[in-house]
Amino acid sequence: MPWQEVSVMEQRREFVRLGMQAGANRRELCRRFGIHPDTGYKWLNRFARGDGKLADRSRRTHTSPGRSDAAIEAHVLDIRAANPAWGARKIARRLKDEGTNPPATSTVHAILQRHGLVVRPPGASAGPCQRFEMEAPNLLWQMDFKGWVRLGGGVHCHPLTIVDDHSRFSPCLAACADEQTATVQGHLETTFHHYGLPDAIFVDNGAPWGDATGQHWTRFGVWLIKLGVRLLYSRPYHPQSRGKVERFHRSLNAEVFSLKCLRDLADAQRVFDEWREVYNFVRPHQALDQAVPASRYRPSARPMPQRLPQVEYDEHEIVRRVSTANDYVSFRGNAWKVPKAFKGERVAIRPLNSEGLYGVFFASHQIATINLAKSVGHVPEQASVMSPS
Repeated sequence: MPWQEVSVMEQRREFVRLGMQAGANRRELCRRFGIHPDTGYKWLNRFARGDGKLADRSRRTHTSPGRSDAAIEAHVLDIRAANPAWGARKIARRLKDEGTNPPATSTVHAILQRHGLVVRPPGASAGPCQRFEMEAPNLLWQMDFKGWVRLGGGVHCHPLTIVDDHSRFSPCLAACADEQTATVQGHLETTFHHYGLPDAIFVDNGAPWGDATGQHWTRFGVWLIKLGVRLLYSRPYHPQSRGKVERFHRSLNAEVFSLKCLRDLADAQRVFDEWREVYNFVRPHQALDQAVPASRYRPSARPMPQRLPQVEYDEHEIVRRVSTANDYVSFRGNAWKVPKAFKGERVAIRPLNSEGLYGVFFASHQIATINLAKSVGHVPEQASVMSPS
């Protein structure tokens, strides 16, 4: 699809920023963003020549040999006014990124303090926490719904958020009307087309990625298995294991919801697109030593396929199709129950170590156990729980 919806300029700027990174596959990016290569290279060339229309940045000169202390102070206040939630470290790093020789962080803090812009947080800060981080982009994305927010006219907005574990880059921030599977899948399809497929996605145990029975087998999970994306679940009641996406929510609260009044979902999406660009490409990140997330992110080398792949099995295997009317497979003259998520799917029945014991598999995932002496038993997902340790 060509540039579309309310975020045409944001998509164009994001395409250009990703395309200008070292080693970027520009033709693949053109395909993922749905534009002709001639169009893509035109925007890249214009951006390389300094066309400021492709980015929300001032084109004024940020450096001059005789700049006064008053001018530096005014510049600090300008950056703070544009980003009211930023502290001295982020502002100092932003000055450096713009080409200005920044004053010490303590000096920036003193400027903010003199103008009454430093607010001490209530209570003491928490103690040090144990961190974990993937060694490369797209090995793991953290995904969650931030709690719903009431917009103008009483409309509820459910922000869907995704953060890359290695870089803190956010490939998706969507203003959703609900938290349904179809809504999530639709936004993920767009995200996968732009950024490629991650190896795994890390979620909590709630809907829509889990179900009411406590089983993790869902139609959403089956869709991801076909794409070769693992769905990993955090330990119940351990939100700290999803600390990066939780921290992203705090920034979203401080820099968007506490500062802006959003009229409706379209207005919220426009603001989300603008803020996500700043977050990814402009805003210094403390956990990255004040670098921006885009400096550590590259799109995945695994493209989103044009058609959803189907699971293939070896010729010698016992293969059955789960009934679409009910969740059973036929084997040895009996009907055996499997999770509802696999209705209509082809599964393999493979013997296990014990005599009379068989496993029901979807691809390499065992989803149920058949005991010819007893009844079938569901198998919960294995190795699906993750924690920082």
